[in-house]
Amino acid sequence: MKILAISDHRLPEMLSQEFLRQNYGDVEFIISCGDMEPSYLEFISSVLNRPLFFVRGNHDERYEDGSPGGQDLHMSFQTYEGVSMVGLEGSMFYNGKNVQYTEIGMFLRVIQLLPRLLWRRFRKGYGVDYLVTHSPPRGIHDRSDVAHRGFRSYLWLMRLSKAKYLIHGHCDIWDRRTVVETQYDQTRVININPKRLLENQND
Repeated sequence: MKILAISDHRLPEMLSQEFLRQNYGDVEFIISCGDMEPSYLEFISSVLNRPLFFVRGNHDERYEDGSPGGQDLHMSFQTYEGVSMVGLEGSMFYNGKNVQYTEIGMFLRVIQLLPRLLWRRFRKGYGVDYLVTHSPPRGIHDRSDVAHRGFRSYLWLMRLSKAKYLIHGHCDIWDRRTVVETQYDQTRVININPKRLLENQND
């Protein structure tokens, strides 16, 4: 199963219907890890005629009910074609605007997710296929400045949930030497910014 994951940057080629259909016409669904214009997400989803799942990034302050068309994964468990997902939006609190969280604020949200994740782990051996976040975990793919610092609570979340993957955006990777995949405990952490084709193997 192929999944198109996107975040942070509006790419000119992704506005071409021909390019999308030729390169991503066989994906099952689309995941946005945030900082994406609703119109951009809706265009890609419409051209490919595939469902959209998303979390908001720290710049996605104007998302409104019904826009973008799709399923908001923040604190919401979803399963599509056998692939399980749950998300956490936003970045570290740095300037007081919306879609930003303190470490304590994010920790409290992680706590709310744990009962269901632990129950799934007990039944299936892993909590979820994909943890979908905007920001990375602390110390994995993050940056030293506060705005791009990862959440420490994500490390705890991965250790306890044994999720298969955590995918995130937020931190640019234009330098090809940048590490974009890291194994942490039983979770593969992937920076998908600005786009990444994921291939999921269902049990």
